[in-house]
Amino acid sequence: MVRPPAPRGGTVGGVPRLRRWSKKVGRLLLELAVVVTIASLVYNAATAARIEPVTELYAGPFVSVDGKLVAYRRWGRSGSPIVLLGGFVEPTQVWQAVGKRLGATHRVFALDLPPFGYSQRKGPYTLRSWIALVHDFDVRFGLRRAVIVGHSLGAAVAVGEALAHPDELGGIVLLDGDAIAAGGAPSWLPDFVVGPWFTSIYRIATGSDWIFRRALRDAYGPHHPRLTHSVLRPWEQPFKVEGTLAAFKSMARYGIQGYRLADLRRVRVRSLVVWGQDDNVDSVGAGRASARALGVPFRVLPGAGHLSMLGAPGPLARVVAEFDRG
Repeated sequence: MVRPPAPRGGTVGGVPRLRRWSKKVGRLLLELAVVVTIASLVYNAATAARIEPVTELYAGPFVSVDGKLVAYRRWGRSGSPIVLLGGFVEPTQVWQAVGKRLGATHRVFALDLPPFGYSQRKGPYTLRSWIALVHDFDVRFGLRRAVIVGHSLGAAVAVGEALAHPDELGGIVLLDGDAIAAGGAPSWLPDFVVGPWFTSIYRIATGSDWIFRRALRDAYGPHHPRLTHSVLRPWEQPFKVEGTLAAFKSMARYGIQGYRLADLRRVRVRSLVVWGQDDNVDSVGAGRASARALGVPFRVLPGAGHLSMLGAPGPLARVVAEFDRG
């Protein structure tokens, strides 16, 4: 008797074949995971020498504040004090042109908020910790009635200083930052940032001129310099500071730290909001909303993008100096 053929898509022999196929795929995936993990471990060991103590990468100056080494720069020896705070992954070098101009008539300090720039990677990396650090930095240098200029993430720190120490400040300037919180990280992120392969991805990405060039091109806006390796290097090098990856993992749980518009309405310190006209990282509309909440003027810097201290250092320095004069 002739056995009729199994219908197409039937189950005769299909389940065993499917099981064998699934086992093969599972073994291949397991082998791939092992190979990737071993390759990551080898790569991480080979690139471990790139990770160095902060004092090996930056000659200083440093000051010890709250039990950690804080990297800073300063310009000028006389006049009223101005403190410059950078944003996410911004080293103090971004303030060089602005600081030099303001230093002609002011005492100007720029400091790296850890874990950015060359400050020691010692947490916690929270808004409350940054506010305390800036206050203690001011006390350490005797900076009374200072104007605090906070860029991007630093704008929230400036607002925090105004809320915590209103009688000790000369004013705050929110620069390309609305100081508004934006929630925490996705729930899957802690599982994503573990394992040797993530360390490999981090080291490859933070050593890539191509990645930094794309990011900085967007941050600069339409008018940016030629982004050569020498221009990119000051942005890349701080990622080699010992403890940076662990610090970023710690920060991930907090999301973008900041305040609500209702909190900005409680600020009782002289304030100003300044924005790059071509900022496509933080919208001009967000800046106007914060200015309305603070009840203060909103100034636009023509031709500048998100990194307005680099795109329009002269106009920005004039705006800050005018604000300081009252």
